[in-house]
Amino acid sequence: MSSAPTPQRIRTTSPSTRISPGLRRILVTSASGANGDGYGTLLCFSAGGKFGGPFCDDPRIIDPRGMSLSPAGDLVYVTSGDDRVLAVGKDGNVTLDSGRREGLDGGGGTFAPDGRYCVTLRRRGTILALPPRLDSEGEPLVPDGAVPFPRGFGFGDGGQLYLSSGISPSGDGDNTIIVFDRDGRLRNPRLVSDPELSPLDLAIAPGGNLVVSSEWPFGSPQATASIREYERWTGRLIRVLTPDPAVKFTRPRGLRFGPGGQLYWVGQDHVVAFDFSTGVFLGVVAELRKLNGQAVLLLK
Repeated sequence: MSSAPTPQRIRTTSPSTRISPGLRRILVTSASGANGDGYGTLLCFSAGGKFGGPFCDDPRIIDPRGMSLSPAGDLVYVTSGDDRVLAVGKDGNVTLDSGRREGLDGGGGTFAPDGRYCVTLRRRGTILALPPRLDSEGEPLVPDGAVPFPRGFGFGDGGQLYLSSGISPSGDGDNTIIVFDRDGRLRNPRLVSDPELSPLDLAIAPGGNLVVSSEWPFGSPQATASIREYERWTGRLIRVLTPDPAVKFTRPRGLRFGPGGQLYWVGQDHVVAFDFSTGVFLGVVAELRKLNGQAVLLLK
């Protein structure tokens, strides 16, 4: 019997940062409170990595988590730890507010193919789809308790939903990716079986493969931070990307693809980037002590 192919591990030891063409600003949600001793707001960096302070100083942004740019590219949707979702214009002013919803406990967020803004509900173990104007309660895409603790998701080109199931801060959960069809029916309860995966975010790569931010073992001081790419149909591990050890990149969280094919990754004190086509580590894009980044977004 032939053994499974060994995934490719790629890293450079002499990083050279190259920014996506046309990029003007980098936004990062910085956690606070139980999620980390961070800034608890939405922060802004220049394309060159210079810290610009809060992007939005609205008091409704508290301990922000997920973040995504609207399909039209004019609004930044932010999941606030204040149990609400906000939409912020490029001028930094709040344009839309879902209102506070007791017990929402939203996490990561992204847009569905139909234009709704979708947010993981961490206590309920599901994903809530909200209308883009945030003017109704929305509806769950999958049943409550679909996973013990949701840790990022994405939509395939056929409408299928890939949901990463990770470990909660209390240690409950599992480490895999599950698949639902466009109608919310479970298709694969364990697409990925990778003993070194503990997912924190998931993105769909150009070409459709799954790219996952991982910290394994989750919460351990000796944890390894990696980006892991899986084949979308079989869940086979294709390659593992890791940053230069000299950077000391820890507590990885959000992923975002840039317009020039770069892959951006945020963690404890850094935003770093890879050339996704080659897997080469490009270096540190932005650095700030106690950043505790949860999600990263790129604005042209």
